[in-house]
Amino acid sequence: MQYVTIKRSGNPIKLEYKWINPKLDNAPVILFLHEGLGSISMWRNWPQQVCDALSCRGLVHSRYGYGNSTVRSPNERRSINYLQQEAKYDLPMFLEAVGLANEQVIIYGHSDGGSIALLFASYFPEHTRAIAVAAPHIFVEDVTLEGIEAAKEIYLTTNLKERLGRHHKDPESVFWSWNDTWLEPEFSKWNIEQEVAKITTPVLALQGIDDEYGTLEQIYGIQRLLPQTQVLAIPDCAHSPHKDQPQVVIQALKSFLNLP
Repeated sequence: MQYVTIKRSGNPIKLEYKWINPKLDNAPVILFLHEGLGSISMWRNWPQQVCDALSCRGLVHSRYGYGNSTVRSPNERRSINYLQQEAKYDLPMFLEAVGLANEQVIIYGHSDGGSIALLFASYFPEHTRAIAVAAPHIFVEDVTLEGIEAAKEIYLTTNLKERLGRHHKDPESVFWSWNDTWLEPEFSKWNIEQEVAKITTPVLALQGIDDEYGTLEQIYGIQRLLPQTQVLAIPDCAHSPHKDQPQVVIQALKSFLNLP
């Protein structure tokens, strides 16, 4: 594993990252952005499968507070606009630190990572070749909040903390910073449709038909805002398409990206 240091609100933080197929010097780069409880290790070997299938380089990292990256400071509260902040500040600094400041990247983002991918493409079209978003959020739905409430109960009554502890230095911080923020009353008004409408790059929007954290209005909403969007609603699939239907997602990426 490798680490880079960026500054966040003036404070240095370390982010863990890993290259996939780094010897493919001239191949496109796919950046994988994890979900709200994710990390490098929680992707398991799926990014490697994608990059091998598409003959691409890949880059995975654990965002601030996740995995083996710098742990969130005690009592540090997230802003309601934390996804915008990560897309506008943290991600560009990370890409510069790993030497990709002048390269267009392909982004695959899952859940929170999908929202960050959409926002990054809106803010930095010159650095975005294409984005694929799986189970993204562009506004808050009742079903999302119900799913997050259910996750709280699961965390309090099962071994979820122990399981998250296999992938994060501080599973308590990871879980509660996500859960508490989304359940803030003010967060129900969170909406990024205005930013999404400005995206000019190609978009693939994927979602499981059985997604427990959102309806298909999330991906069809993107398509209404961006006619260039390709949409795929995946049967027999919940919130994590890369886990539930990995080969379906890889085939969709192949078709969407149409790389030489």
